[in-house]
Amino acid sequence: MSSRAAQLQVLLEGVPLPAAKQELIQHARRERAGPAELALLEALPDGEYESIDEVGETLQPVQPASLAVQPGQSRPERSAPPGGDAYIDPSPETGRVRERGSAG
Repeated sequence: MSSRAAQLQVLLEGVPLPAAKQELIQHARRERAGPAELALLEALPDGEYESIDEVGETLQPVQPASLAVQPGQSRPERSAPPGGDAYIDPSPETGRVRERGSAG
């Protein structure tokens, strides 16, 4: 996270949540936010924010966009479980080192 986004999160401590974008801006002004912090808040998409972390994540995403899951959505299942068939084998052969490139 950028240091400016982190500073903004500190400024927003104590804001009643959930809060709309305009409520966040008003709170930041009361806390004497500088022009750079106010510009970051102005750049936020309109909407209601449930947490200060959500504001920070919106400003500076931690998860790559390809991995981020939108609220109310789930990720699609993989076609195969990790480890393939061995994942669901009820009595796997343990302790055996497989030859490289060998599936079984």
